[in-house]
Amino acid sequence: MKIVGISGSNVGSKTRTAMDYTLKLANEKYPDAEITLLDLAEYEMVFSDGRNYWEYEGDTKYVTETIMAADAIIIGTPVFQASIPATLKNIFDLLPVNAFRDKVVSIVVTAGTAKHYLMVEQQLKPILAYMKAHIVQTYVFIEEKDFHRKEIINDDIIFRMERLVEDTVLLVRAYSDIRQAKDAEYDF
Repeated sequence: MKIVGISGSNVGSKTRTAMDYTLKLANEKYPDAEITLLDLAEYEMVFSDGRNYWEYEGDTKYVTETIMAADAIIIGTPVFQASIPATLKNIFDLLPVNAFRDKVVSIVVTAGTAKHYLMVEQQLKPILAYMKAHIVQTYVFIEEKDFHRKEIINDDIIFRMERLVEDTVLLVRAYSDIRQAKDAEYDF
């Protein structure tokens, strides 16, 4: 199973901290999984210009192909101006409409205030649904008060991350079993 974590901003440290925690938990619980972190701050991404994702070069090609090869994607995103960051939106623009078909996508959000939870419900989930993702409905929402010196200090957040990782993997397995059963119905 290939799990790709995306730290969806090129600035700040909280989202990366949250993704590091989440993927560490995934590594501990599922050591056989191939887990990759794509921190968008570490890549030189070009803006989408309408080409197919495999026609790009360099970091853009690597990031998009890594996402397309994943079974599960854990998106970590901060909330900027009550919206997703442009770097994350660009990723969605680089990928095809059906990019997340047969993929499970879960979400970790960092925000300055609890009022920003609506961004996930009104912006991020509709984009993921449009791109055909199987979305883990519960997500981890981490506020400013849950961090101290680049560490997560709220144990409840860690428990929710553990559950998110478990739900993500269980959904990947469930959808895989469903696809195999459906494929077995055909005689060829």
